[in-house]
Order: sequence, then structure tokens, then C-alpha cells
Amino acid sequence: MLANQGYAAYANNKIMTASPAELTLMLYEGAIKFANLAIAGIEEKDIQKAHTNIMKVERIIEEFQATLNHKYPVAKDFDNVYNYLLIRLKEANVKKDKEIMEEVLKHLRTMRDTWKEVMRTGRTN
Repeated sequence: MLANQGYAAYANNKIMTASPAELTLMLYEGAIKFANLAIAGIEEKDIQKAHTNIMKVERIIEEFQATLNHKYPVAKDFDNVYNYLLIRLKEANVKKDKEIMEEVLKHLRTMRDTWKEVMRTGRTN
């Protein structure tokens, strides 16, 4: 029990002290983790596990959408990508379709990797 409390305190502190860029990276990592868990749920024929984790990915994508700064033209492009991912997630959830989830996962990994590169180049400039 104490180990769990210690980890929870550590995780909470990590979030509370993270920069906005680090929080974005954490959200991408979380979406990837939950997409993988959803795929595992589909493979295991565990409908509830698949559904719960797909919904978690959806909530993260919705958070990304809600925080877009529309004063920049690129926000429209991101909004379109997020809308596409949400449509695919809903379809994957209804059909419990592993291939759709793998497609979403591929996009999330690409976006995460791009974000890491943005963070890296931002530090060097």
C-alpha cells in the first residue's frame, strides 16, 4: 500500500511540475498506452477492456482538440487529423476492429515522435 502511495505522489509531482510541452508528450504516451491496451482487449475478446481503453484514447484526442490555438493556421490541420482519429476510434469501438486500432496507433506514434523532435529542436534553438 505504501509503495502505491509513493508512486502516486511521484506521478502527481511529475505532472504538476511538467512544462506544457512535457504534458503534451505525456498525453501522447498515454494515448499510445491505452491504444495498445485496447488492441490487447480486442485480441483477448475482452469487450469491456477494449471499450474502456478506446474511450480513454478518445478523451485524450478530445483534450488535444480543446486546447488547439486557432489563431495559428496549422490548428485547422490538427483539428482535421483529430476529427479523423475520433471517427476511426468510434468505428474501431463499434466493430472491435484491431486493424483500425493499429492504424490509429501508427498515427499516434508518428505524432508523438514529431512532438519529441519539436521539443528537441526547441531546446537547441
